Amino acid sequence: KIIAIATEGNEEIKKMVEDVIYIPKTLEILTPVLSVIPLQLFAYYMSVSKGIDPDYPRNLAKAVSVE
Repeated sequence: KIIAIATEGNEEIKKMVEDVIYIPKTLEILTPVLSVIPLQLFAYYMSVSKGIDPDYPRNLAKAVSVE
């Protein structure tokens, strides 16, 4: 399934993807900042739906070591 993030008013994207998450239209420089919020929520709910605890990701101990 292809999901896209687009600014409000972008109707062309609907032809290319199955679902669209819309963010408010704003200054172009702020668009990446506004995209982070729905992406983080999407990642959270995807991990919960797969039974993965988002607070304790797999292989975290291998990537981060405390000295």
